[in-house]
Amino acid sequence: MAQAAAPAANSEILKSHSDLIEQRAEFHYELSTSQQAVNFSVTDGAQSLSAPIAWAFGLGHKGQTYIYERDGGFYESHLSFYKSLQALDLTTGHDATNPDDLKSAMGRWLDADEARRCFGCHTTASNVGGRFDTSHLTPGVQCESCHGPGANHAAAMKAGKIEAGRAAIFNPRRLDPVASVDFCGACHRTWADVILGEQKLRNVMNVRFQPYRLEDSKCWRNSQGDARLQCIACHNPHEQLNQEASSYDAKCLTCHTSAGAEKSTTAKSHKGRTAEESAPAKAALVALSTVQSAPEKSTPEQSARVCPQAKSNCITCHMPQVEVPSVHATFFDHRIRVVRPNAPYPM
Repeated sequence: MAQAAAPAANSEILKSHSDLIEQRAEFHYELSTSQQAVNFSVTDGAQSLSAPIAWAFGLGHKGQTYIYERDGGFYESHLSFYKSLQALDLTTGHDATNPDDLKSAMGRWLDADEARRCFGCHTTASNVGGRFDTSHLTPGVQCESCHGPGANHAAAMKAGKIEAGRAAIFNPRRLDPVASVDFCGACHRTWADVILGEQKLRNVMNVRFQPYRLEDSKCWRNSQGDARLQCIACHNPHEQLNQEASSYDAKCLTCHTSAGAEKSTTAKSHKGRTAEESAPAKAALVALSTVQSAPEKSTPEQSARVCPQAKSNCITCHMPQVEVPSVHATFFDHRIRVVRPNAPYPM
């Protein structure tokens, strides 16, 4: 997460691919990198348009998208780099039809709210005091992105005032499971974001939104938020993402064993939130409680049924990899389920 964004000149992808070209219909694209700058240009053969790329969003495990400024606004490049292609292709979410002019062929304008949200999830301190300002941001998701302002905390800890230091910083671990998943969903998209969002999210592209998919799982809905299912139960935000499927087996077997079936699930309501919750998480929780009715809670035995097939590599069957064609990559689907043969992708 710390590498979710970088100044374009610091992008390792652009450094190793100094000249990227692509032809789409009558438009010819070039993304060229030098020691001084990264330049993005498009021409239709008669006229051309160009701009220096300011930011590279995404580390590049799947791909990387570029942000440039024009006329006082931010634009998202029409083309992005995709790892599996090792080349440029249409940026996910952009209209695949042939652009009308050079300006739209080059990129899509981000309105003020969308720019704020994009930078808010890819950088740190781009939104301070309710004001969007990129002049003093820190690239990537740094400590204060999740823990809030840390000056008072650091000062207290250096002075040996340990308890005061702990109280001076927000710790997401204190959130209950529902709030915790929605906290991660402030960037990774919650159930409410997708259900209340644009219609374009109601397709296979939403497999990228892990909190939404998790919150739509039967096991999550029936338990009303079991701590063993929250994001941080499987993922440590302070470490690199573990890509080894078998490493998650122990997490699955916490519930899905004969012993696990005897444990009661932990039900959490939306009541009793602490004042420390972040604004994005609060907004998601309010929307979620408005539109998502709480299903009847299942018994522990139902929610912890033992798998009759295997006890290893659980996620390869129950969280299948789903391809998103526009991203040219697959994602583990966090809607945990028994996958039936030829069953359609559950929206």
